[in-house]
Amino acid sequence: MALFGRGERHERRGTPYSALVVGVGNPGRKYEGSRHNVGFDAIELLASRFNSSMKSSRDRALVAEINHDGNRFVLAMPTTYMNESGNAVGPLARRYAIDEPANIIVVHDELDLEPGVVKVKIGGGLAGHNGLRSISSHLKTQDFVRVRIGVGKPPSKEDGADHVLSRVPINERKVLDVAVEIAADAVQLILSQGAQAAMQQINGR
Repeated sequence: MALFGRGERHERRGTPYSALVVGVGNPGRKYEGSRHNVGFDAIELLASRFNSSMKSSRDRALVAEINHDGNRFVLAMPTTYMNESGNAVGPLARRYAIDEPANIIVVHDELDLEPGVVKVKIGGGLAGHNGLRSISSHLKTQDFVRVRIGVGKPPSKEDGADHVLSRVPINERKVLDVAVEIAADAVQLILSQGAQAAMQQINGR
């Protein structure tokens, strides 16, 4: 059944939350610290900021349920591989009764941005990102909010997989760590002031 379409009402099965914030990446120590996992890094930082920890859920994800100043939202890291992220995001959106795609925020790596650049985007194309493609397929929409963390392009397209999956040189890692902080700031702005306000404050940096 479609999530944001016909049948959507019949799929809600949990207590409504205001937002679902998803960081995408690959599970396992092999991929820790890679460019592909900066979305995970941002979610872990956010959980720390809210004095929470990520716990296993039945929906193929690690989650933290946050209640901050009366705003209830969920942080999530799919335990699937990146290209199957939607297998977690779809069920999570139903469980937490997220009824609008604009209330789903996906934090992900972005080849089309220079390392360290962070941008907020509402909907639009998927830019060949397999994680976004999977999420869009399961949600039946591309209108969710993205927080894009630039990791730069490899010298050639053939090096794409190695570029995003390999460990990052120390100097670039420092740049990405700052970007992860900015991405976490962006998520908090979206949650408190809305995506348009976050775009104005983050994208102009």
